[in-house]
Amino acid sequence: MWRKCAEIRPIAVASGCFFMLLAIAAACQPEDRPGTSGVEAVSLPSSCGKRGYVSTSLYGAIDVTLDWASPELECEGMPRPGSEGARLRFAGTDGERRLAIIIALPDLERGTKGRELASKVTLIEEGSGRFFSTAALDACWTDVTLLETINGSGDRYAIGGTLYCLSPLAEVNGASSVTIAELRFQGLLDWGAS
Repeated sequence: MWRKCAEIRPIAVASGCFFMLLAIAAACQPEDRPGTSGVEAVSLPSSCGKRGYVSTSLYGAIDVTLDWASPELECEGMPRPGSEGARLRFAGTDGERRLAIIIALPDLERGTKGRELASKVTLIEEGSGRFFSTAALDACWTDVTLLETINGSGDRYAIGGTLYCLSPLAEVNGASSVTIAELRFQGLLDWGAS
């Protein structure tokens, strides 16, 4: 585990063995593991829970299949402004860029599942300034098929389902678009978040 020690310059005999040992200890350092900087890696809890995932294929200006899962996937779920339903955010990388998908569910009520919930979807290519979004609530809908309370809190839920879109997400500041045919997801929703 020890890196090859740096070349140690001769030390005068008069210095004694103590100083020689100090020089050897200073020249040798433990080998760093990738990503740890010499410190043991700590497993951090995922913001998506143990079973969080996003699975979808994007076509058009961004053409990629996404298969994100915990712990690499980031999730946020909270009430929308004005207490109009909820907003779910999923983020990860596709190998070359960082993407975020935001699903707004204005008709989702606390503690209830729902079918064919009108949804607004935004796709962000983070760091590039590219945004793709549905113009209205009549292009996409979501079936929320999983809603389980976490620790009986009444505020935090595991949420999952499927999003369907009939038309592409138009680029907000451009002329291109991205199509999401079907997106399956599971994450967390905290009704107490702000």
